[in-house]
Amino acid sequence: MVYDAGLESRFTFTGIVGSNPTSAARMKKNLITPRNMLKYLLIASIILVSVLVFWQSKTVLNQKKNNILSNQERQGAMKISSLVFKNNSPIPAQYTCDGQNINPPLEVSDVPPETTSLALIVDDPDAPGGTFLHWLVWDIDPNNSKIEENSLPNGAVEGKTSFGKIGYGGPCPPSGEHHYFFKIYALDVKMGLATGSNLRDVKKALEGHILATSDLIGKYQRH
Repeated sequence: MVYDAGLESRFTFTGIVGSNPTSAARMKKNLITPRNMLKYLLIASIILVSVLVFWQSKTVLNQKKNNILSNQERQGAMKISSLVFKNNSPIPAQYTCDGQNINPPLEVSDVPPETTSLALIVDDPDAPGGTFLHWLVWDIDPNNSKIEENSLPNGAVEGKTSFGKIGYGGPCPPSGEHHYFFKIYALDVKMGLATGSNLRDVKKALEGHILATSDLIGKYQRH
């Protein structure tokens, strides 16, 4: 008899596979085919994208946290005050519609050294028809940060208020006690807006240029 090695090998492989179909299926499943490769690449891509999204979200949150802390530090540095009323206290009647209706004296301290100009917004958020604008001033010289009684700093520009007029209009609440916010902004530019510009134009010009902010709150109730 002639020995046939090929016959033996064919017999052996067929015998093993044929006697254990589960093993054959497992072997076939574990083969690295183009289809399996695409599946593994897809899974790896999903994991990678998930990690990148998580990292980016964490970075954005940290940036927002730093911005909040930075804004708090800026707000805590600069200060606006008045000689005639303290924060959260009544505004004297002479600075209202019941008196001379002139602006109170104001002073800004601890202005950031890189400030180019100051802007002032005075409004009443308690007004029944929505926030009422009482005074709008910009391009105030930061080196002369005192606003005297019944005056406008040299070079400063005024806008139109909710009274429909240019210049200061004092508190004149229809009923109850209202709060009046004197908000000062330190800017890295001069706004250069025309006299009589409105609040919307001013707020748009403020965007991206605020170095520091502070506010002084006064109260008034007519008797």
